[in-house]
Amino acid sequence: MKIKVGDNVKVITGSNKGKEGKVLKIFRSENRVLIDGVNIVKKHVKPNRQNETGGILEIEAPIHISNVKVLEKKKEAKKEAKKEVKEKIITSAAFFGKGSFALAFEGKELTDMDALYEAGVRGFTDDGIPLMDEKLVEEAMKKAKELDVPISLHEEDPAYIKQPGVNQGKVSEQLNYGGASYMAEAVMVKRDCELAVKTGAKVDIQHISSGVAVDYVKEAKDRGANVYAEASPHHFTLTEEAVLKYGTLARMNPPLRTEEDRQRIIKGLQEGTIEIIATDHAPHSKEEKDKPLDQAPSGITGIETSLALGVTELVEKGYLSMMQLLEKMTINPAKLYNMEQGRLQEGKLADVVLFDPAEEWEVKEYKSKATNSPFTGWKLKGKVKYTICDGKIIEL
Repeated sequence: MKIKVGDNVKVITGSNKGKEGKVLKIFRSENRVLIDGVNIVKKHVKPNRQNETGGILEIEAPIHISNVKVLEKKKEAKKEAKKEVKEKIITSAAFFGKGSFALAFEGKELTDMDALYEAGVRGFTDDGIPLMDEKLVEEAMKKAKELDVPISLHEEDPAYIKQPGVNQGKVSEQLNYGGASYMAEAVMVKRDCELAVKTGAKVDIQHISSGVAVDYVKEAKDRGANVYAEASPHHFTLTEEAVLKYGTLARMNPPLRTEEDRQRIIKGLQEGTIEIIATDHAPHSKEEKDKPLDQAPSGITGIETSLALGVTELVEKGYLSMMQLLEKMTINPAKLYNMEQGRLQEGKLADVVLFDPAEEWEVKEYKSKATNSPFTGWKLKGKVKYTICDGKIIEL
């Protein structure tokens, strides 16, 4: 029996069993891979068409509260904060799932994590501003452990950064640029891994960039810490040498480091020390990135190339199997945030991505309004063909 578009059909399994409807689309999936939507655990902008291009269907990103200090103990303040949190989560629910919120105001006072959790928040972050107060971080971890939610941390100690965005080493010396030492990351990761061991909290080390930091995470895991680590595609693909070729398009925080660091990150992905691949998507305008190296903002747009870079740099080169790559981009991020997404399973949401792992394509046109990527012009393997999210089918 052949089914065609327009046919009336009845669902025979899952949560919609017994319901009837019409066939809207038939997918020809020979030599293609069907996966649950790719999850992002860090991103700096609101979702749009670029997400579908990269196969991104679920996003964990900081949602900010404005003009409401949840710290205040007054009931009305808490009530208003909870109302604003709920409104922001509801208005962004289609893409953001559960929200994450900044841990502290100006890095000095802890937010009311109980009130935010009650309002629906399921993760907390320093949102790119490292928390230097160790006691504050420990207090936050204890509360996160109590609430069973993760804390995600950007690990850079400003004391070891002369100028941000470029690794402190031979390239920074060649450019007469101060640079950021690997120690900026290492000392923070060491501290927070120790606190994770002490508190038992679920801690996410974001966009890890140095081999020393990977070693610290591995040591903490061996001691029983509930520590997760992320690697971004640019950190397992490029080194500090890229700054000489791509200029400000290769400026990012934390910076691209040495080939030794890159190889240790890949090994960390292989051995399971690094469970998650995250885009660290940070779009900027051409005008911003055209500024001199010491004035341009850090970060690159990463959503549309993340899956293909994983296929090209990790699977095609034999570092990971396709299943290992997809685990790090789907189910593992979902596990971090205690989400149901990330798996193809009867009765679960059918938010899925269909991609061709063998199709080669050139990075040249972006759905994003920003094009600040060093990967423009690269030929990559792994082309997203369709996404289905919340019943919306997009052919790419």
